[in-house]
Amino acid sequence: MAELPDVRFLTVAEVAELMRVSKMTVYRLVHSGELPAVRFGRSYRVPESAVTDALQRPIADVG
Repeated sequence: MAELPDVRFLTVAEVAELMRVSKMTVYRLVHSGELPAVRFGRSYRVPESAVTDALQRPIADVG
């Protein structure tokens, strides 16, 4: 059996707290494809590495 890498998954509420946004904003990011997520039953889990990557991306080019 292939070994799985150590991936830590966060709930939508945990992601919202880390990003300092609402849970609805996290759901919008997931549904738009900007934030990858895995669906477990009726809930979503987001890889911690995806949140880190999203926080390091520039938000907008204003000018």
